[in-house]
Amino acid sequence: MTDSVHVTLEGDDESTSVRVYDDKGDVSTDDATFRFSVDGGIRDDSSGDETDAAAGKRETANGDDPRRIAPLADVPTNGTLRCEARRDRRGTELILRREGSEVSAWRNSCPHKPEVRIDPGPGAIVRDDQLVCHEHGARFECDDGVCTAGPCRGDALDSIAVAVRDGAVYLTDDRFDSCRRLNE
Repeated sequence: MTDSVHVTLEGDDESTSVRVYDDKGDVSTDDATFRFSVDGGIRDDSSGDETDAAAGKRETANGDDPRRIAPLADVPTNGTLRCEARRDRRGTELILRREGSEVSAWRNSCPHKPEVRIDPGPGAIVRDDQLVCHEHGARFECDDGVCTAGPCRGDALDSIAVAVRDGAVYLTDDRFDSCRRLNE
């Protein structure tokens, strides 16, 4: 597959949203598994499409740590920065927000309807130091991601572990191997 596909799987107790970069595989929650296979051939060097190895080299061409996301100064305080954390060939979209020299990260997905992004592209809405879901109006605390108002009150955004080191933000969440910014 040359482009990723965004897949959301909702189970009784859990919802999982991922980006899939492969022609076959599965996505699981605690109580459900979605297995898929897409016919369409396999990419190779002769097709003109980039191979997985080439894509990995492109992402780290400057010799940076694949877990390095962005300079701290690039993470907004009145909005969010969209990124994608990856494990193998699957990606999960996340958002970053800075408060002073601290950065918080969450899966870019509203707990009320997981297919709805908190940040649809240009940066999430931030009002009164809370993230606001552009579709439902749900409001989330910027420190712990807990919803204080709206249809998912009491739920929380799925936190992604990050750390600030040497003026840059790094992915530290063991569920993922690498991270890259989206829409640079």
